Parts: sequence; C-alpha cells; structure tokens
Amino acid sequence: MKFSANLGFLWTEKSLPDAIRAAKSAGFSAVECHWPYETPPDLVDAALKETGLAMLGLNTIRGEEGQNGLAALPDRKADAKASIDQAIEYALKIGAKNIHVMAGFNDTCDGRHTFIDNLEYACERSIEHKLTMLIEPLNEYDAPGYFLHTTDQAVEIIEDVGRPNLKLMFDCYHVGRTEGDVSTRLKDLLPFIGHIQFASVPDRGSPDHGDLNYKEIFTTIEQIGWDKPIGAEYKPSGLTSDSLGWMNDYL
Repeated sequence: MKFSANLGFLWTEKSLPDAIRAAKSAGFSAVECHWPYETPPDLVDAALKETGLAMLGLNTIRGEEGQNGLAALPDRKADAKASIDQAIEYALKIGAKNIHVMAGFNDTCDGRHTFIDNLEYACERSIEHKLTMLIEPLNEYDAPGYFLHTTDQAVEIIEDVGRPNLKLMFDCYHVGRTEGDVSTRLKDLLPFIGHIQFASVPDRGSPDHGDLNYKEIFTTIEQIGWDKPIGAEYKPSGLTSDSLGWMNDYL
C-alpha cells in the first residue's frame, strides 16, 4: 500500500519544500497539500524533482477569515472562478493532478446552483490539462454549515455536472464521523472516487487508534483495486516523526 503525506497537517513547522523532503525520508510515496500559494512554485517543484515525489493535489483558497471556500457562495462567483484559475495555474507549475474545489458555508438552493456552475467552469478550464477536480463532503461537527456534507449529496452533484474530470474526495475520517460503515461506502462509491484520505475518528489523529479499524479499511482499499497513494490527512498530537509508527505495518 502506498501513502501520501498531507502537508497541510504533517510537518507544519517546516517550509513546504522541507516538508516534502521530510515526507520522502519517512517513506511516503507522494505528497499533497492544502494552500501552497505563499510558497513560490519553483521551490516546490525543485523539492519534488529532488525527492522524486509527486504532489497529488491542492485546494482552492478558503477566502476570508471564517470562510471555507467560495464555490457555493452566490455573491462570490467572480472570486470563486479566480480561485479556480489560481489553483490550476499553480498546479500546472508543480505537476499536481488534482484540485479540491472548496464549496464554503451555504446550505441554500442558490448555493447548489452556484456550486454546479463553478464546477462546470473548473472542469472546462482544466480538462485540456488533464487535471481532475475533486469535491469533498465535510462532517457537520468540524464544519457546521458547510455546503457539502454527505457523499450522497456529492454524488448527485457529480452526476448533475456530468464531466469526466469531476470526482469525489473520499475522506474516511469525514465519512466515518457522519455516515459510518466506511468500508461499504468505499465499495459502493468507487466509480466516483478520485482520491482517498484518512485519519482516526473522532480525534482526527493517526490511524492506529480510534473508532475506525484501519487494518480492515486498508484491506478493503486494496481489495477494490485502488493502487494510488492514499492521503494521511491527520493531526499529530506532537511531532509528525513521532506519529508514524502505524506505517510499519504497511510499508
């Protein structure tokens, strides 16, 4: 099994290029990040080339303080499209293949129409570059009021948009907190999934404790034929290097 280090949570005390190097040293097969935009892309690209790691993906910006994305906000359509353009431009400079389009806080019908419009724009702009757009349901405990909060809702939107480069970001942590039966959901949703992430439930820590049995879940991921790196998007309780014991069972 191959793992990707999510550098939004792991090695956050380091610069992004140095975090990439740390992930390589720790045995990760790839990396991913949240918002890399303050780091010049040439420095990120150089670290990726040096280590031989691929950057799997990044997020569109969250917006102002208290926001969590722009794509489902009717009064921010221009800003949302600009954030998509920004993410595509950065992704192309570092060779990333996935972009998580963040919806934001809004649970109205207008939000759904706006989100679909912005996703259609993102898919049209990115397909020529062979980029995949991802949407991710966030659980209602961590992100109350976030527009996208269930996998069923995400699948409906993916089907409505109807573009081949729009996929589901399946985060075992979020699904575990709100829907349960993560292994069954992985099997059922496989045709829609573009990337998989994981963390313990309920504390979002490393996968060697908590309510989810990751030995079972990782076995399911292998059984369904998933051979891409899966994202370690968890929050270490201390130093990242001290939280990696779980990897010994799988590498």
